[in-house]
Amino acid sequence: MPQPQKRIPKSFFTRSDVLQVSRELLGQHLITEIDGQRTIGRIVETEAYHQDGDKACHAYSGRRTKRTEVMFMEGGHAYVYLCYGIHHLFNIVTGKADVGSAVLIRALEPVHGQPLMLERRGMERLEKRLTAGPGTLAQAMGITKAWTGTDLTDPPGPIWLEYGDQIPPAENIAESARIGVGYAGECAQWPWRFTIAGNPWLSR
Repeated sequence: MPQPQKRIPKSFFTRSDVLQVSRELLGQHLITEIDGQRTIGRIVETEAYHQDGDKACHAYSGRRTKRTEVMFMEGGHAYVYLCYGIHHLFNIVTGKADVGSAVLIRALEPVHGQPLMLERRGMERLEKRLTAGPGTLAQAMGITKAWTGTDLTDPPGPIWLEYGDQIPPAENIAESARIGVGYAGECAQWPWRFTIAGNPWLSR
């Protein structure tokens, strides 16, 4: 198992610039521990969402629903929702309370617990589709919507983040349009998707 790194504190997530948080999550480690079994993935792809002017954001214009209420919590909480009634998508709430913003984790590079990840995904060998995509990575890491609202900075929870030991330099971070948000008009073209350029575990 990799040597434990410092747990990422709440102050990292409560910053108001969701784009900065989204960029700086690249290279950090997402960790789950369920029934004593730990899985670790290095974040290699993220997308930012913010209520102000962003029609792709679930909290657009401050819209609050039972599902999205967690997006208005203080940064550092998990926002997990079902997509198409099948895929659990894991987001990290950012910013101050009562401002709806979050970062979607779109892809991970497996670091530890790969056999368990494969078992959860019903796969036999390590390949890109294990954790390349928000729904697949959530399944591999054992994340479900039951964890929405979980404080990612409050041990001893089942899910948290630690600083990674391979943080990409700024010149290795690529920006592009977010995926699957064509309904959002001009917002669909905003370069709010961040990736570690050339990483083989990206969703596309």
